[in-house]
Amino acid sequence: MDVLDIAVCALASLAGAGMGTFSGLVPGIHVNTLAAVMLASYPAMEAALSGFMDPGSAAVAACCCIMSASVVHSFLDFVPSVFIGAPDSEDCVSVLPGHRLLLQGRGMAAVRSAAIGSLVGTSAAILLAVPLQWLMLSGADEALDRMTPFVVSGAALMIVLAQFRRGSGPAGIAAFLISGALGLALMRLPIPSEGIFGEGSLMFPMLCGLFGIPVLLGTASEGKAPEQEDEGTDPEVAGAGLRGVAMGCVAGWFPGITATVGASISACFMPENRPDRFIASVASIGSVTAVLSLVTLSVSGSGRSGTALVIGDIAGTALTGIASEAFLTLLLSAAVGSLCGYVLTIRAGKAFAAVAGSVDQSRLSMAVLAADVVLVLVLTGPFGIAVLAAASATGFLPEKFGTDRTALCGCLLLPVLVNEIGAWTPPWS
Repeated sequence: MDVLDIAVCALASLAGAGMGTFSGLVPGIHVNTLAAVMLASYPAMEAALSGFMDPGSAAVAACCCIMSASVVHSFLDFVPSVFIGAPDSEDCVSVLPGHRLLLQGRGMAAVRSAAIGSLVGTSAAILLAVPLQWLMLSGADEALDRMTPFVVSGAALMIVLAQFRRGSGPAGIAAFLISGALGLALMRLPIPSEGIFGEGSLMFPMLCGLFGIPVLLGTASEGKAPEQEDEGTDPEVAGAGLRGVAMGCVAGWFPGITATVGASISACFMPENRPDRFIASVASIGSVTAVLSLVTLSVSGSGRSGTALVIGDIAGTALTGIASEAFLTLLLSAAVGSLCGYVLTIRAGKAFAAVAGSVDQSRLSMAVLAADVVLVLVLTGPFGIAVLAAASATGFLPEKFGTDRTALCGCLLLPVLVNEIGAWTPPWS
């Protein structure tokens, strides 16, 4: 790539940062949706760039925009999670810890923790990307694929055992199985999800109902949040972010092990009594998976996220091979996105914190609840509303029976586990 190509890729990364800011701060708008729009509009983009870039470089520039947007989104999506209680699919379990800090007047501590965790996660993932790619292309990918049923089973077992340690084992198992049955139904049954803009993902109403609606209804009885204070310095949570890196590497390869599941498993081994450290761990895991999805894509040809799949469709075979030019360029784009994401997260957090004390939480909760229902209807149609209702009813089980909300991760683990067991061929057969 020449200097002009690099300049265009840098500008595309900055444009992606703007896209990621929008999708991260607007509840219900996921970066995967924006990536799908870019894929549909890519022929027009390629035609516009064809005057001064070859098709291969134009494809990399478009992918830089998507990569940067994905990374920035992984930073910014914690802001509405903390101040509004509207979770993204990758940080569901951080809603309650973030809300606790908000009610203590420490909402900015939650935001700064997320920013530090995400920065640690992306930095580590960028440094590890090429070595991990080399390991995978040297044969480690086949060994890991054979381990998938055992890893997913182990993750499910650890989450269930954690419920027994809390003294609510039977209730935890019930919540795990019920949420798992819901996830399995969405995966196996031909449930329509046609929204106004086409086919939507039923994952949104499911996760919104399981993790978001119960929190919103729980805060509906509260008045105004206390005045928010910002100490002006980042909390000491880098260690928690580093611990999230290892789990992020696992989540980046094995299906079903999302940031939510990874944080729950990490908490089983290394319990975090401080909510800010737990938030940093969740943020780190999500950011690591956003970057390392490139490694999975370059090795297996399949992505663990919608953005990775779109990058694969646009870039084609340019990412294959160890440390290809396109692969390294996208890593640089991720670095640009991480720097932008950190700065934008702090600024967005300050803006939200400035008005948090003057907003009635009950009215805000009801407004967000209404917006979520409208978004579900617009994106997934009337059947999405049915899924939202079923998921919301399931989401109240942990509160009713005194179990941990992480038991609801069965919605992700059980479908993958059933699918892996069904496809598994015993070595003696």
